[in-house]
Amino acid sequence: MFLLNNSKDLDQLLEDIGDRPIVMLGEASHGTHEFYTWRAAISRRLIEEKGFNFIAVEGDWPDCYKINRFIKGYKDAGDSIEDILKTFDRWPTWMWGNWEVAGLAEWMREHNEGHAIDKKVGFYGLDVYSLWDSMKAMMHYLETEDPNAANSVKKAIQCFEPFNENEQQYARYTLRESGCRDEVLALLKEIRLKAHFMDGDREAGFNTEQNALIAVNAEKYYRTMIGFDNESWNIRDRHMMETLNRLMKFHGNSAKGIVWEHNTHIGDARATGMSKAGMVNIGELAREEYGENKVYLAGFATYQGTVIAGAEWGAPMEIMEVPEAQRGSVEYHLHQQSDEDRYILFNNEIPEEYFEKIGHRAIGVVYDPAIEKYGNYVPSLLPQRYDAFIFIDETKALHPLALHADRRKVPETFPFDF
Repeated sequence: MFLLNNSKDLDQLLEDIGDRPIVMLGEASHGTHEFYTWRAAISRRLIEEKGFNFIAVEGDWPDCYKINRFIKGYKDAGDSIEDILKTFDRWPTWMWGNWEVAGLAEWMREHNEGHAIDKKVGFYGLDVYSLWDSMKAMMHYLETEDPNAANSVKKAIQCFEPFNENEQQYARYTLRESGCRDEVLALLKEIRLKAHFMDGDREAGFNTEQNALIAVNAEKYYRTMIGFDNESWNIRDRHMMETLNRLMKFHGNSAKGIVWEHNTHIGDARATGMSKAGMVNIGELAREEYGENKVYLAGFATYQGTVIAGAEWGAPMEIMEVPEAQRGSVEYHLHQQSDEDRYILFNNEIPEEYFEKIGHRAIGVVYDPAIEKYGNYVPSLLPQRYDAFIFIDETKALHPLALHADRRKVPETFPFDF
């Protein structure tokens, strides 16, 4: 084990990563300050020392593309990251509309200054949820650049209009009718024929094609979301894997990418009960496609603290207590050994207790601390699920812009810079 106090302590982790071109950094919740800041610290070192090209996150493509344009200094991208993050209006808004992401984005913009446009580090969203926002983004661009292609977008938008951007309503409709699948497939086909010829900045065609792909996969996702199997989960993670592949290809033969997602996505599903349930995730898919020697998976965990979450889907964000980890869990065992922050490299000597499945806490955007012991622990073979395991004994809640509108009110201990 290696103690973790500052960025210099990551030396052994960086050495263990070696020359792997894909590094996936997890999190045990979507609302923990230290998970974001330590991922930022690792990402900075990967970018500065190993030449990584982009960060891709568990977020919507259109929103994250705004951050991408900001950090690359594109014309009309805006000069205030706070203003950009405040436009993120899909619940849970705190996942990316927070001071931790603002600090990282400002560093990335500064890092990119003076670099040629094709050498600037990017920031992208991997997720599939943004059906309506992706079509709006295409319309905004194509009305000027390609009116004929814009007509295909209009047809798709008109098909979806009766559902008022209500995914559940659309899903129920497809139980009886064919839905809008043909419209979005036709749209993707047309955009793919024209994407490479679109005028504008270097990424304009790629961005438009990605939004068309999202329209197709989001329609498929919403069509299956009210089923009784795990197909919607698999559609989502396969879409994220497809997007990662597109980003790697876009950035060239020597591309290197960093992925930020929840542990349940980046930790190899085959080392948990997910596989028996017929579920896959991006960590598993990446290892299968690129090889285990090309993909590095790092999970995160905490013993206790506070977290930002909602009591139910769509509920107001709250700062909630994270209780002491359940007896017998990996978090419990690590705390019993020491309350020091540290990380384990599974290429090194592995403690005997990790050769059997052990409970590993997972907190979602919806959380109830009072009943977490009944459903928040994922039995895991940790050395097979991850390459590294980062343990923060006591953590604090994330700092959403909506709760901390004034940067001066963020605690002085807030480490934008490690």
